[in-house]
Amino acid sequence: MSWLDWDATLTTAAAPSDIDGTMRLVDITNDLAPTGALRVSINLGNPVLAQGTPDAPAGVTVDIARELGARLCIPVELICFDAARDSFEAMTAGRADIGFLAVDPARQKTVAFTAPYAVIEGVFAVRDDSPLTSAADVDRAGVRVGVKKGSAYDLFLTRTLAHAEVVRGSEGTAVFAEQQLEVAAGIRQPVADFVAAHTGTRLLEPRFMEIQQAVGTPRSRSEESIGFLHTFVEELKADGFIAGALARSGRGDATVAPPAA
Repeated sequence: MSWLDWDATLTTAAAPSDIDGTMRLVDITNDLAPTGALRVSINLGNPVLAQGTPDAPAGVTVDIARELGARLCIPVELICFDAARDSFEAMTAGRADIGFLAVDPARQKTVAFTAPYAVIEGVFAVRDDSPLTSAADVDRAGVRVGVKKGSAYDLFLTRTLAHAEVVRGSEGTAVFAEQQLEVAAGIRQPVADFVAAHTGTRLLEPRFMEIQQAVGTPRSRSEESIGFLHTFVEELKADGFIAGALARSGRGDATVAPPAA
């Protein structure tokens, strides 16, 4: 069902559902944005997906949020944060209606996710004299890995590393430098920028994870509202909206996620 099909249900009677049991768009709007405005948490700490300042944010997540508000015919309030954990907490605390996060089992307990709209990579960086030659070498005793606290790669590495130690900070590269750790972890683009700016460091290939970025909303939302968001995201991927937004923000190196199965 496309968003136009959802819109067509507005012609039904005042009952909350049409004869097929499908919620009308007005009901979905009220469910997703109970205050009358779509409150959206934006993570400015991920420069691939959001750029700018709290007063003037930009990027693919901002474009998606405004497009969703336009289709629901309601205003959009962008609430900006510096870290994914704060964006996540805003949703779970009821201060935001939707957010943009990496899909992770720990988050799925309280957040319902669409299929991903974009895919980015998590990579490691080390010093030039490090004995580590591959991402597969990192999980060994005595290796400390710097991560951004509450990030998708923090959650992933905490769950998957059996021997290496996760050390949390404001940024993986920052705690790596401050505490002289063996490894830094982060999103490919900013980690590559760090390596380019710091002589004596190098990327450790290949990527250690693929980070699937999706639209999330509290699990308290109805199945119909969650389904609407899923359809909305799939249409934005199919019609080139996501690719265009990434290109406009200078992040054409991020990958548009494939169609959902």
